[in-house]
Amino acid sequence: MWQAYELPNSVEEALAILARYDGQAQLIAGGTDLIIELQEGKNSVECLVDVTRIPGLDSIEERDGDVVLGANVTFRQIKESPLLHEKARVLAEAAGTVGALQIQTVATLVGNLVSALPAADGSVALRALDAEVEVAGQSGRAWRSVADLFLAPGQSAVDPRREMITAVRFAALGPRQGSAWERLGRRRALVLPILNCGASLALEGDDRIAWARLSLGPVALVPFRACQAEAFLAGRPADEEAFARAAEIAAGECQPRTSVLRASREYRLEVLPVLVRRGLMRAAEQARARA
Repeated sequence: MWQAYELPNSVEEALAILARYDGQAQLIAGGTDLIIELQEGKNSVECLVDVTRIPGLDSIEERDGDVVLGANVTFRQIKESPLLHEKARVLAEAAGTVGALQIQTVATLVGNLVSALPAADGSVALRALDAEVEVAGQSGRAWRSVADLFLAPGQSAVDPRREMITAVRFAALGPRQGSAWERLGRRRALVLPILNCGASLALEGDDRIAWARLSLGPVALVPFRACQAEAFLAGRPADEEAFARAAEIAAGECQPRTSVLRASREYRLEVLPVLVRRGLMRAAEQARARA
């Protein structure tokens, strides 16, 4: 168990503490995964660096066409944000499926990213938004694609013992653009997903698809984009026939595994096209409503 608990007042102070402990301190915000890991002996650390008191990291705002979320924004904030329901519905809906209300109140989107799990609802939703994160380290700050954060299940390219994600950003969906979230689990709350799916798309004047993004989990070692299905949809009519074919293509790209506690590979591949089709249809409905 940890021996020290620090409460920095700035990102710079947090990074200085991490540097002082040289890999033996770790950042914590909600701690919904980390504390359990420490209690079960799956992780060990000398010092926890609590970043929840750093000013300015709990905001959700629109800046120059982007939506920007601070590192301490919780899933409950996301779920209840009118801005996100309008400009990034896929993320707002995904936030409402994380754990239950108690977890949503303390767990952060950035913590979900750093966990790097292939079924993490926040991570999968952000892939459908082509999001980026700002990473602060000893050499400064830089924006990196969310797609580059995941190395393997549970292994993040951002080291919370030496670096800190300070913000998440993505383009706000505009006119004729929409998004949606679909999730299948054994129950409605407090359960890992059998499958989850994020969809976003833009429509052109003749109701054809200008572009589409499809993210899925857990169908690979990391949160996954169905790029072949996305390429198929570009330029096609936004209709049930195109969505059904794209769903079949997406299923062919995925490699889900059998989970004793959740579902077999065969079951996942059978129901995956249904989630993809539903997500695309709902994203298109929102895009039409935003004409």
